Order: sequence, then structure tokens, then C-alpha cells
Amino acid sequence: MKVFILAGEPSGDRLGGALMAGLKELCPEVTFDGIGGPQMMAEGLESRFDMDELSVMGLAEILPKYRALMARINETAQAVIETKPDVLITIDSPDFSLRVARKVKEKSDIRTVHYVAPTVWAWRPGRAEKMARSVDHVLALFPFEPPYMEAAGMACDFVGHPVVAEPVADDAAAASFRAEHRLADAPLLLALPGSRRGEVSRLAPVFQQVVARLVEAEPSLRVVVPAAAPVAALVKQVTRNWAGSPLVLDPRDQSAEAFTASKRAAFRAADVALAASGTVSLELAAVNTPMVIAYDMNWISRQIIGRMLRVDTVTLVNLVSETRVVPEFIGANCRPGPIAEGVLQVLRAPGAQKDAMALTMTRLGQGGEAPGLRAARAVLARL
Repeated sequence: MKVFILAGEPSGDRLGGALMAGLKELCPEVTFDGIGGPQMMAEGLESRFDMDELSVMGLAEILPKYRALMARINETAQAVIETKPDVLITIDSPDFSLRVARKVKEKSDIRTVHYVAPTVWAWRPGRAEKMARSVDHVLALFPFEPPYMEAAGMACDFVGHPVVAEPVADDAAAASFRAEHRLADAPLLLALPGSRRGEVSRLAPVFQQVVARLVEAEPSLRVVVPAAAPVAALVKQVTRNWAGSPLVLDPRDQSAEAFTASKRAAFRAADVALAASGTVSLELAAVNTPMVIAYDMNWISRQIIGRMLRVDTVTLVNLVSETRVVPEFIGANCRPGPIAEGVLQVLRAPGAQKDAMALTMTRLGQGGEAPGLRAARAVLARL
């Protein structure tokens, strides 16, 4: 069996690597062609070009890089058409992936599978109908997504979220982290202001005021800030004057493996987290750490997206568990006073979120077949 598979960013590379491993287990004679990163190449892919060319082509960068992006789209689509694989699997990165799929469908009947359903349940539902013109089958990360894809005319299988297959720290690692950093049994706040410069720049001033209020209310409170590599210098800079002398975990100070282990231990050791909106809420749920979500965007985006949203919560734990137990402060509500009060309430009554977090992980596939193998089984079953 011949599979043409492509990913355009590190998260897609992780999904692709796990899917490829699953396909090899179920179909040992499978061969791969396409574009990917280190994890996909470790499974046998010879990437046609460096995936990093696509990783930098986010929405804000598409216009200045439009010609280069279109050239790669045309080149990739032509390669798919010429090699005639049994299936084309595109992973996330819709600005690249779905354009390739559309061009392939215009000139062939090659089966197309897209891994990661668009968030049509949250906003812009018309994307599903548009996508259905060039995609036959969708692999969904969330259990509530298949009906949306099927209504638009595509086959769709829920295959589990990759967070359930990620290693997590245990209590011993958490205790070692506390001992190493002399945190003893002090209440510990994990502050997670985002992984993009814009997020950190907008949220850090709010988080700073929240931390000041929390330290005033709980003088023994300690704060840990794991910094994402792209914004580590910025995080170090903006947290210098925070109350409580926060401990910044800087990936530049240690190996990738050591930093990852330290970050996982911090997630486990924390009593409560204050986090930007995103998949980080699932990482926290995986280690049973209660949280408060806060997020803001620029004024124009806030007005546009606010009018387009179709859900009353953006926190994935709330959505998957069908509860609203995780407090969130989004847009105009992203203010220091209410956020600090929300964090204090969670710190003093952490048990309120426990059941919802456990339910979330169960519904995302924890304890079952690994998502990569499940995705591979779904692809093969519908060929």
C-alpha cells in the first residue's frame, strides 16, 4: 500500500509519526511519500522538502510568502497525482493541506483523508461544506466532531486525542521538583501565558496583576512559569518584576529532554494553574491539576470572533466533559480582579474540577487504544 502523507508543523508531525507507526503495525508492506518532520522521518518518510518551510507560513505570514506557498502547494499536488498513492493523508495546517487536497481532487480520484477536524462547532461552520469538496474522510480528535463532518458529506471517525498518549509525571517526580526548587509544601501556582509573542505580550500584564493579588492574599504562594522555546526570552523579561519571585523554566538552560521532564513535573506539582486558552487545558487535566483559563486578543479580533462564536465556552475540558466547571475569563472579561478571585476559589476548593477532568480524559481515549493506531485502523477500514 502506498501512502502520501504530509504535515506542516510540529504538532502535525507528532500526529503523523504516530499514524505512520500504526499503519506499519497493521499493514507491514506500507510505503510512505510526502512531507514531514523528525518524527515522521523516524518512521521511514523521506521528506520531499523541509517541513519548516510550511511551519512559518501562519495566517499572519501568508501574504508576504504567498508565491512560495503556492509553489509548494502546486509541487506537492503534482507529486501526489504522478505517484498515484492509495490514499493522500493531510494533517492539520489547512492553509497548505486543504489546498493540496483540492488540487489533487480536481485532477484525480485519489482518496483523501484529513487528520484534525476544523473547529466548525466553535466558529465558521461553512468550512465543513467547503472542505467536503476535496476531502473524503476526516480523523477527529474530539468525540463530538463526527456529526458536524458527516452532515457536510464526509466520513468521519473519532480516533482519540494525542494528549492521552503523552507521558505524564507521577507524584514522585512532582515531589522531586518541589525539593529541587525548595518549594516545600507551599501552595504552587502554574502560570502559562501562552506560546506566541502576541499572547504573552497581551496576557503578561494581566497575569502580573493577578499574581500580585494572589501573593497578597496567600503570602506563601509560589509561582512557576514554564516558558515555551519561541518566547522564552520574552517570558523572562516580562516576569522579572512579578510578585513572589516566580521560577521561570527556561528551555534554553537545559536539554530538550530535561526541560520536558521538568515541565511535566511542574504540571503535576502545581495546586492550581492560570493558563491561556488552548490545548494546555487538556495537558493539565491529564495530571489532574485544576485550572482557571484567561485569554484576550486585539480589539478587532475580539469583535469579529466574538460575533462568530457558536459556543458559550472555549475551554476544552468544559466542552468535552459537557460541564462548565473550569472558570474562564475571555476577552472583555479578562481582568485581574475577577481572575484572581477565580484562582483563589479554585485553590481553596480544588475538588470541583476533578470529575470533569477525569471524564474529559476518558472521553478523549485514555485507557484505550493509542490514537495513532486507532487513526491507522480508521484509515484502513474505509479504504
